[in-house]
Amino acid sequence: MMNLNNKKEPDAKIAKTEETSDKEEEEKSSKPPAGSSKSGWKNWKKKESESGGEESKITYCHWLLKSEPESRLEKGVDVKFSVDDLKAQPNQTTCWDGVRNYQARNFLRSMKLGQQAFFYHSNCKEPGIVALVKIVKEAYPDHTQFDQKDPHYDSTSRKENPKWSMVDVQFVRMTKRFIPLSEIKAHHLAHKADGGPLKDMMLFTRQRLSIQPLTQEEFDFVLSLEEEKPH
Repeated sequence: MMNLNNKKEPDAKIAKTEETSDKEEEEKSSKPPAGSSKSGWKNWKKKESESGGEESKITYCHWLLKSEPESRLEKGVDVKFSVDDLKAQPNQTTCWDGVRNYQARNFLRSMKLGQQAFFYHSNCKEPGIVALVKIVKEAYPDHTQFDQKDPHYDSTSRKENPKWSMVDVQFVRMTKRFIPLSEIKAHHLAHKADGGPLKDMMLFTRQRLSIQPLTQEEFDFVLSLEEEKPH
């Protein structure tokens, strides 16, 4: 990942390769106690009813963006990019480049200005959600596809018809606490049984995607976890 003001900057790189599987992450995360999700789901449902909330239609207006916080070389280039790296960028903003999966690219192209996303640390000892970011520039051509020195170079892409896109994201805030994959998974498994909001969450149904959409209901529930004590 290059910083917006100087795209040759070598020391800030976002890892967004679709080859990273969250199956490995799930294996690394310990399984929480059975049933630990249900109280959280009931509490969230209570808050929703108190506020007069209605069940969301299946539309995607929020996102989950995976990035690797630990060093890993890809074609000789370190693709590490943590939330601290994002915060260190000018205006705490950077381009989200390097996506080379067509479905993930299409999700990028669907992002709208001002929409929020979870910043998710992936392919590390303890994966999970660490921060909130927002979209500050909608999809435009990813410059790295044309850079032969970049690990995400694509010789088949043409400048007159680029294959790959990126967006610009800006740091909003850290979540009030780290929300680990293991905890989100416990809720997902419980919701599959009781019909909760995370029953179809792509973090578990399409694990390999580095760009994942969230429904309003999914986003609200996951964000509410920051208010709860860790299980």
